[in-house]
Order: sequence, then structure tokens, then C-alpha cells
Amino acid sequence: MSLRRPLVLGLAALALTAAPALAQSFWPDDRRSYYDPWDDDREDVAPQRRRDPGREDERERRPGRSGAAGENGAKVAALPPDADPNYSTPVDYDDQINMRQTRRRFVDDRTGEAPGTLTIDTRARRLLLSLEDGRAVEYAIGVGRTGFAWKGEAQIGRKAFWPGWTPPPEMLERRPDLPPHMDGGLENPLGARALYLFQGNKDTLFRIHGTNEPQSIGHAVSSGCIRMLNADVIDLYQRVAKGARVVVR
Repeated sequence: MSLRRPLVLGLAALALTAAPALAQSFWPDDRRSYYDPWDDDREDVAPQRRRDPGREDERERRPGRSGAAGENGAKVAALPPDADPNYSTPVDYDDQINMRQTRRRFVDDRTGEAPGTLTIDTRARRLLLSLEDGRAVEYAIGVGRTGFAWKGEAQIGRKAFWPGWTPPPEMLERRPDLPPHMDGGLENPLGARALYLFQGNKDTLFRIHGTNEPQSIGHAVSSGCIRMLNADVIDLYQRVAKGARVVVR
């Protein structure tokens, strides 16, 4: 008994010492670049060399099949009325999302923007939704890596529920193991929801979406798209409507 008690106390002390490091590794707040080999929109070309937006937009549309419906415990579901059926998957994995895995909080709104506006601070890696009462909902995000960060104004032109994903040809050349199309699901890099940013009637090709790589939140990882934890993007999706103004700073 006299030997067992010091051993137990020693293990407990070690666990307490390691806990902060483990928490920091999962919820990184530093500004290092995080390389994600399964980057949903990664392209090793400059933004100005992107393909025609109209053709890119067509490739993201879902083929005429449900695919993921009913697989991996998913329930076939009717799409929300505001979800574009051409970009959504009629399945519901929401009950498999840990809604407590969130980096969301209410803060004083210092953006100066009108209620309903989304303000994305790429330097702080935060997204804020302005509310009516001078408050805002703040979410931690992943942003575009150096050379692919996008700034400007847009509006939400499309909303998708468990969005499908079609890798661009350049990515398929680098990653022949990827499927030509992936319906929405837990392994889909777009995550649980997607908000598509438009300028007028033109798709900017940038999105606010969930992720299957929660450790990438807080890092510069993508080709300009904004990543959120799935629990957070589900919350944001319910709070904003198509047409909402988006300011990227």
C-alpha cells in the first residue's frame, strides 16, 4: 500500500502537468501555419490563375445521386428550405456532431457594422456576427494561408446543408486517391454546412464552411476559405440568411 499510493499521486501530477499542453495542441491560438494534406480548396496556383468561376461553380454541383444517404448511421432527411438542393446532401449527421466542441462566445460588438453583418477578422482569426443589442457572436476560424487570403465585401449567395465536394482537376492530379466527387458527410472537408460568398450575381469561389480537421481552427490553412468547427458553423447557419452582408478584413 505504501508503494502504490506514491505511484498514484505521481501519475496524477503528471496528468495535470500535461493537460495544458494537450489542450493547446487541440485548440491552437498561435499564428503558425498549419499544413493540412486534406485541404478542401487547396490549389498550388496563384488566385488570379483560377479557372472560370462559372465552370468551377458547375463542378461543385451534386451529381444526380444521393450517395451518402443512409451510410455511417446517417438519416435520410428533408433539406432545410434555405438549402440549395444542387449543393446539399439530403442526409442528417447532426446527431453525430459534438455540439460542445465549440469556440463560440458572446462579446461586445466593436465592428461598427449593422446587425446581421458578418465581419471576418483574418488577422485575429475570428468571425463576428453583429446582433441587435450591441453584442456579437464571436467564432474562432481557420483562414487562408499567405498568398491566398481574400479581403473585401460580399454577401451570402447560397447556403448548403451537408455540402458535397468536387476536388478540382489540379488536386486530383496531386491526389489520385481522392474521389471525383464526395457527397456530404463526416469525412467531407466542407463539414456540416457551407455559406457561399457572392459579389452581386458572381460566385467569388470563397466559402465559410465546417471542417473534418478541427485542429486546423486558429491556423492559416486554406486557399482563402473560412473554416469553422462543425458545431459553430451549424449555429451560424441558423442565425444568418441568404443575402447577409459579409466583410472580410
